[in-house]
Amino acid sequence: MTSYITRKTPGDTAWFTRDRFGMFIHWGLYAMPARHEWVKTRERISEEKYDKYFEHFDPDLFDAREWARQAKAAGMKYAVLTTKHHEGFCMWDTQYTDYKCTNTPAGRDLVREYVDAFRAEGLRIGFYYSLIDWHHPEFPIDHLHPRRDDENAEALNKTRDMHKYAEYMRNQVTELLTNYGKIDILWFDFSYSEVPADAKPWMKGKGKNDWEAEKLIALARRLQPGIIIDNRTEIEQDIWTPEQFQPTEWVKHPETGELVVWEACQTFSGSWGYYRDEQTWKNPEMLLRMLVNTVSLGGNLLMNVGPTSRGYFDARAQAALKVYADWMKFNSRSIYGCTMAEPEFVAPVDCRYTQSADGSRLYLHLFAYPFAHLQLKGLTDKVEYAQFLHDGSEILFTDGKMDHFGEGLPQSPDDLTLYLPPVKPSTLLPVVELFLKAEP
Repeated sequence: MTSYITRKTPGDTAWFTRDRFGMFIHWGLYAMPARHEWVKTRERISEEKYDKYFEHFDPDLFDAREWARQAKAAGMKYAVLTTKHHEGFCMWDTQYTDYKCTNTPAGRDLVREYVDAFRAEGLRIGFYYSLIDWHHPEFPIDHLHPRRDDENAEALNKTRDMHKYAEYMRNQVTELLTNYGKIDILWFDFSYSEVPADAKPWMKGKGKNDWEAEKLIALARRLQPGIIIDNRTEIEQDIWTPEQFQPTEWVKHPETGELVVWEACQTFSGSWGYYRDEQTWKNPEMLLRMLVNTVSLGGNLLMNVGPTSRGYFDARAQAALKVYADWMKFNSRSIYGCTMAEPEFVAPVDCRYTQSADGSRLYLHLFAYPFAHLQLKGLTDKVEYAQFLHDGSEILFTDGKMDHFGEGLPQSPDDLTLYLPPVKPSTLLPVVELFLKAEP
């Protein structure tokens, strides 16, 4: 098989590109207003008004073991939890701020429960940590900050020290990477050096120098030498993370053109945090296609769940997870350990290929189910056996030409013809597993 060489990374991404599918979890105080995880800044909510969520945060139905079971059933191999989002609220018992879950009615370390439960189910552990903090008194006000329209915002900014905030971040990352055992992924979010033209003159964006990102990353790698880190500090690391769009080719380095290790982060709906009234939930076909499309281009999919403030996945999220569970139970072999197919294998219209890392199996995903025949270009004399993956039932084929029903149609001696049953199998997205002949 063609070996796709990706740009060298500081961390070992071998497990990551094998596992392919993970769960993102956005959870915090913003689950209470249930109007998007950016509600604090969208609605310019003051600290005093936002404190009501802190005072009443009580996830009495939170069961991390149930979350982990649902993630595992859906075929996810790793998870990334928001330990702190932009609102600044910390989901663990940090010693560097009182703005934490143990000081709410929750009264317990929620990160600890997540780690223990997901690790017990065999999933790898990831931590999301926001570089932005709208609560911290040293974090300078900018065009994204909830207090940007305050009359005294400019004067208040002059009293704030970004160096102190950067030290605060290092202290908290030290806690996260010291107190919870082996951590596999550290997901920072996000840099914004450029500011919009209508921002006030004194407002500045923030990037790697503001975060003191070199120190932050060096600290993380010293504490967890095997960790994988994303590139959102503005310093390239292990993972490139396109968000809320689906690439149509393998993501490449913008300067060198090299293939990179990448992960599409997506949501079941249009929001990351729990949004009670949001209605743009993706349908089952789209959910599966996003996973297949991503792997067919050499990437991973990190699919997000936004739990309710009481700590459970709502019915819509559970239904979406079940779509993956039902399909992955029988078809995960076309995802795990797979990547983009060799360039010579061009999938038919409305189909996608993935290929096993050793090159021995080619997986044909039928986005649109064809009638009776499907011609596969360039596969004559290369396929030893074909079957539906979901049930292991044989699919007959001929090399070089279609049977007499296809006389007069355009054919090539290089094409292989599959003979499919007239009725689509009872699986949402059928997969044909092609066992390739060993090369002489």
